[in-house]
Amino acid sequence: MARTYNKLKNMKTPSTPKSEPLVRLATKSDAGAVDRCVKAAFTPYIERIGKPPAPLLADFPEIIASSKVWVAEIDRQVVGVLVQYEAEAGFYIDTVAALPELQGTGVGRALLLFAESEASRRGYQSIYLCTNVKMTENQAFYPKIGYVEYERKFDQGYDRIFYRKQLP
Repeated sequence: MARTYNKLKNMKTPSTPKSEPLVRLATKSDAGAVDRCVKAAFTPYIERIGKPPAPLLADFPEIIASSKVWVAEIDRQVVGVLVQYEAEAGFYIDTVAALPELQGTGVGRALLLFAESEASRRGYQSIYLCTNVKMTENQAFYPKIGYVEYERKFDQGYDRIFYRKQLP
């Protein structure tokens, strides 16, 4: 009995945030926290993909300066990152990252809902994003929240699946 208890006690489970994340535009002073959050979220995928995922190669100070980065914070700590912007094909979610210990607690969903609201506010009727074909967790998650796969292609050095969601 004690053996089972110890195994359960040592299992990693997501902790529930004490409060809802506040989503705000990132500032220059957030660059370090943004970089740390993205690295924590995407580094585990390097082995699976065979190279660093695209967000790990981003120049966050430059992207922050262009007002394309938003952060989710809880208790004044950056716990999530969203990179979104208007692109030729529509309103694009480039990156969604949550600290690993908070994945599955709603931080990423809060960022996606914020992006959807921002796209609607800017007059878009849909929003799109992509994921690496080897990030199978995302392939299960995005359809559950209304995203529909519309294309698979090799893009910027990565095998990607593109999803689009119609906005209300």
